[in-house]
Amino acid sequence: MSTPINMHAARMAMNNDPEVRNWVEAWLKSKERASALTMTDEDFEKHWLYVRPERMHEGAVEAFTAYHQRTS
Repeated sequence: MSTPINMHAARMAMNNDPEVRNWVEAWLKSKERASALTMTDEDFEKHWLYVRPERMHEGAVEAFTAYHQRTS
């Protein structure tokens, strides 16, 4: 990737490729889980359902960059 990816390109990649979307979501979920260590698994799953859309949007560029670096 020679030029930095922008939010639009990251979101388009996630929307057009289920493999990318699943990887990105799992990556963001594990990152969120690492910051919520005191929650039970059940509480975290409820929390994730609530914050998922925001985290997917906010973290799109960072997560897609991590995906791309993993596959390059």
